[in-house]
Amino acid sequence: MLKPGATIGILGGGQLARMIALAAAPLGLKAHIYAPEAGSPAFDVASTHTQAAYDDLAALERFARSVDVVTYEFENVPVYTADFLAGHVPVHPGAKALGITQDRLEEKTFVSRLGIETAPFAAVNSVAELEQALQEIGRPAVLKTRRFGYDGKGQVIIREGDDLAAAFTAIGHQPAILEGFVPFECEVSVVAARTGDGRFAAYEVTQNEHRHHILYRSTVPAEVTPAIEAVSREIARRIGEALGYVGVFAVEMFLVVVDGTQGLIVNEIAPRVHNSGHWTLDGAVTSQFEQHVRAIAGWPLGAVERLGRVEMTNLIGDEADEWLAVLDEPGAHLHLYGKEEARPGRKMGHVTRIFEE
Repeated sequence: MLKPGATIGILGGGQLARMIALAAAPLGLKAHIYAPEAGSPAFDVASTHTQAAYDDLAALERFARSVDVVTYEFENVPVYTADFLAGHVPVHPGAKALGITQDRLEEKTFVSRLGIETAPFAAVNSVAELEQALQEIGRPAVLKTRRFGYDGKGQVIIREGDDLAAAFTAIGHQPAILEGFVPFECEVSVVAARTGDGRFAAYEVTQNEHRHHILYRSTVPAEVTPAIEAVSREIARRIGEALGYVGVFAVEMFLVVVDGTQGLIVNEIAPRVHNSGHWTLDGAVTSQFEQHVRAIAGWPLGAVERLGRVEMTNLIGDEADEWLAVLDEPGAHLHLYGKEEARPGRKMGHVTRIFEE
């Protein structure tokens, strides 16, 4: 268990690391950010930062000796980096969660073995294997790289008549997974936290709207039945337990309706604080960022009740230029991430709005 005054090491220097560091400060904890990119947004709010590569073992060792626990803000930190650091300091969540969630095929296999429903899937390493997988799964289907894809990158939809060689070329001939298309009603997620001794808490199901494969808006409560609320929490609990997870994570799911009854199909696991949980910063008793700090510090988890009907909207690209109008809006909570350049498709901040029930 950490004590106030301890230092949390965070791998990655983007907005998630920034918000974790900001959540740690009121609890009397310091943050040391480790990231390879110059000018990382989290550098501005941390007590210390290191700019170095994830394979710089000397820098990693110095980093490990300066902190009391290590966490990360994104799932593409190399597993060998987490393993190396774990030889010097506790790392939460552990390398097991990182390794499984970095590989879409490993992740789908892991979830399926828990008896939790996913879209049908198959490994694809060539055009011939893609053709065989399509015969089994059918069209439309989604071809995704097994690694390093996010916000719609590294994937392509295959419909009737599409050229398979062109589809495989579009993802760079990388090891891939083919997933059957799910006719869903909407996309939802559940953000949850687990401690090292197995304590667990989950926020309410969040309903998510994507535009151009990027999360645009999240709303709580979601339009789901009480039964689905309970199932979503149980899915998250089982996943967290099977991973031996410590920290906050998110499970992204499709809400489907079969014969008038709602059901859930797991799409992805995010082993970190998550964009769809940003509403908790202003709309819940405990934010997901404070919850993550509490979990990795070995502290009691905070209450997860929401404070009204909540809507979170991402500010993408030059939408952040409207910051003054947002500040002039009664009840709007503005969060800007301190990024220097507003590029198309880049998340520059978000706005939270809370309404009475």
